[in-house]
Amino acid sequence: MGGEEMKQYKGSIPEITLKYKTGEIKKVQIMSSRDAYYFLKELYDQDTIELNETCIALFLNRANNTIGWFKVSQGGINATVVDNKLIIATALKCAASSIILSHNHPSGNAKPGETDKSATNTLKDACSLFDITLLDHIICTSKEYFSFADEGLI
Repeated sequence: MGGEEMKQYKGSIPEITLKYKTGEIKKVQIMSSRDAYYFLKELYDQDTIELNETCIALFLNRANNTIGWFKVSQGGINATVVDNKLIIATALKCAASSIILSHNHPSGNAKPGETDKSATNTLKDACSLFDITLLDHIICTSKEYFSFADEGLI
């Protein structure tokens, strides 16, 4: 590599920035899975919560105050993508100390499947590499929720 010329490409490289968009939802302190569920439930589109799965990541500081949220993906009737790269990248950009992962089950059954458990463990491992805590994974329905933390699964 010493003395070799760097190869030049046509075009320019974009600047990558973090954009905060002010919303209508007020910042809160999350002290329990119940707090998380009621806060997250406001973020779901109430017209489609029983139609298709959506994955949302909630980012918090050391005092469990909400920093912001990110809609990770919107899927079909029985699946959505938990994209760990996007979740971790966003957590790092906003200097989050912890994350609460959430997705909905349109069926109304809040019990996790094996895919839900696997996705949770994979994200937990990814978070640990960056000193970020995965506090919980909340599965939301329009009437109830399931907390991985409450059930000892995190």
